[in-house]
Amino acid sequence: MRRSARFGAALLGVVLGVPACSGGEGPGGAQDRITLSYAVWDNNQKPVMEELGREFTRTHPNVTINVQFAPWTDYWTKLRAAAGGGAAPDVFWMNGPNFRLYASNGMIRPLEEEIVRDRVDLSVYPRPLVDLYTLGGEHFGLPKDMDTIGVWYNKTLFDARGVAYPANDWTWADFQTAAARLTDPARGVYGTAAMLGGFQEYQYNTIAQAGGYVISPDGGKSGYDDPKTIAGLRFWTDLIKAGRSPDLVTMTDTLPLQLFEAGKVAMYWGGSWNVAEFSANEYTRDRVDVAPLPRGERQATIIHGVANVVSARTEHSEQAWQFVKFLGSERAAGILGRRGPIPAYTGTQGSWVSAHPEFRLRTFVDAVAYGVPYPVSVNTAAWNEAELTYLARAWTGEVPVEKAATDLAAAMNALLSKE
Repeated sequence: MRRSARFGAALLGVVLGVPACSGGEGPGGAQDRITLSYAVWDNNQKPVMEELGREFTRTHPNVTINVQFAPWTDYWTKLRAAAGGGAAPDVFWMNGPNFRLYASNGMIRPLEEEIVRDRVDLSVYPRPLVDLYTLGGEHFGLPKDMDTIGVWYNKTLFDARGVAYPANDWTWADFQTAAARLTDPARGVYGTAAMLGGFQEYQYNTIAQAGGYVISPDGGKSGYDDPKTIAGLRFWTDLIKAGRSPDLVTMTDTLPLQLFEAGKVAMYWGGSWNVAEFSANEYTRDRVDVAPLPRGERQATIIHGVANVVSARTEHSEQAWQFVKFLGSERAAGILGRRGPIPAYTGTQGSWVSAHPEFRLRTFVDAVAYGVPYPVSVNTAAWNEAELTYLARAWTGEVPVEKAATDLAAAMNALLSKE
């Protein structure tokens, strides 16, 4: 999707902090020895990223990788500032919600020529991830990792209430029944937590399972006024109304993750990234396991993943591409899987699964087969804010979910019309 010159200029000046006339510099890298900066936002992954950097240097002795960490809360602010000053890292992590903003404003390099030249096989990555980082028919990144969503459940609470563990083919009705049986008001235990805000873990999944959609395939229309989308939202508000979940105020004060780790929530919709947290936590380590998401009209989970991208202003475009290509390789994926998230390279996920045999982690890998893309547009952040604003009124019971959703659709359509 191409943006108007006026809107592109506005985003470059206001959002990214650079003049609209700014352009990328040509390839450099004439120096014999160079250092590539590589920005990441997960400190837990920094050691394995540094290991991958050393492995790349082993076969490219003139290139040193400097891994730069910034926490998630600061990452995008620092990246925007660096890009605005012409000092963006040579290579950096990118996510789906921010990709189109950076790609459409010329802040990251298209890699189409290099991919074709070096015969990189993109079929080794899940198709939704490849498509996520494609704009205007050009690929801008290679998938690094992936994540899907499952239901983490507390086996101790299930056993105490005599509830069978979730089956692989369970349904919404099964989930709702289990949530009712697991809720114990006397002990302050809830069957689940119907959080608003973690759309990747909660609402986007049930919307897809109900047959609805968040945004049309062409990125021009909101799906929030679709009856099936509304059904996906009602799945959660009904749980709050029935007392199977804490209310929104409670979940704002104490996050569902904290409630789950305290034994106050029996079923937690979470991602594959939670494995490190639950393995390290003394309470959850031996008490929890994971099951697939329950099926609605269809089986579905949001699939997302990080891509490695190259700055449009790097002076070492060829070396940066070679590093990105290495990070997307089977060898790099094998290293990543043993110490990090699920690698995106198909067939290398076994190292991640076997790293934590205490959990049924194959659940997350198998979910790729029914994964649906993370919904995005050029300025995803704008309507992400609208989602919270309008749907909060339904989560608190101020308005029916139908009204909140249709009001959101109107607001979202207005925002999309400006892209």
